[in-house]
Amino acid sequence: MKSAHLKIWFTLWLTLLFSAQIYASDPIYTGFFSNKALDGYDTVAYFTENKPVKGRSEWMTTYQGADWYFSTQKHLEMFTAAPEKYAPQYGGYCAWAIAEKNDYASADPLQWSLVDGKLYLNYDADIKAKWEQNRAAFIRQGNINWPILTGQ
Repeated sequence: MKSAHLKIWFTLWLTLLFSAQIYASDPIYTGFFSNKALDGYDTVAYFTENKPVKGRSEWMTTYQGADWYFSTQKHLEMFTAAPEKYAPQYGGYCAWAIAEKNDYASADPLQWSLVDGKLYLNYDADIKAKWEQNRAAFIRQGNINWPILTGQ
């Protein structure tokens, strides 16, 4: 009997441990085993160099509970002066999932788009292709869903 209770408790614990909703409360997506926003990519570089560029630990800041890495001191300064301008939309979670599924999903910093001066990330190349087919509608829906998901 004791073994059955232990199995139930262990199963519940694993379910909670790997539940996306437990981690979804983080305002910035960082993955399970890291505190790096954008997996350490320089968010300003998407805007200035039009490509993802890995950041370096000597140019790092913390914003909304996540560590943000930059490839240059200038990018760090640009971000700290206006983080809301450079931070990805929907906290860096997958833009398609926020819009289409009204749910959180991880995002790949290599699957990105700049739309009207805002950075959007998606889960993978296939999902990004879906998102690109009607991104204006997905952005409208994502902008409705995001405040509901985050409780704002």
